[in-house]
Amino acid sequence: MMTISQIMEKMIAFSMGNIHDIDHFIRVWAYARTIGELEHLDTDTQYILEVAALTHDIACPLCRKKYGNTNGRHQETEGISMVRDFLSDTGLTTEQISRVAFLVGHHHTFTGIDGIDYQILLEADYIANASENGYSKENVENFSKRIMQTDSGKELARQIFCI
Repeated sequence: MMTISQIMEKMIAFSMGNIHDIDHFIRVWAYARTIGELEHLDTDTQYILEVAALTHDIACPLCRKKYGNTNGRHQETEGISMVRDFLSDTGLTTEQISRVAFLVGHHHTFTGIDGIDYQILLEADYIANASENGYSKENVENFSKRIMQTDSGKELARQIFCI
């Protein structure tokens, strides 16, 4: 099975020099890894979380070309099959690939959250998006109160955005 570093290297190559996309998925991965470790995830869940964080926006280049934007629903729809193909030669089990594909296919859906890996991916992606796009403190506070569930994610948001 590929290491996280090997999957990151493969994702960087897949991104074909798009610095924005590379910076974003590395930022999401760093937040997801941090939250997961602070929440004491088991090794397998942590691994799935980190793979999902690295690949969560795999469909963005296709969406830009096909739809002219990276709308979250398009990313979720297109990303499922793309991430399955991307991970097919990594040594991940069918079950692991299915979970990552599910997470990639739901990373903009804030309802029906069915696991800590899903919750943390949402939190990490939000923190990265909020910092990259200059979300207001009010927006961050609202998301933190309404959507965030992990103590570690809430604390990171509080520290990063001074809320």
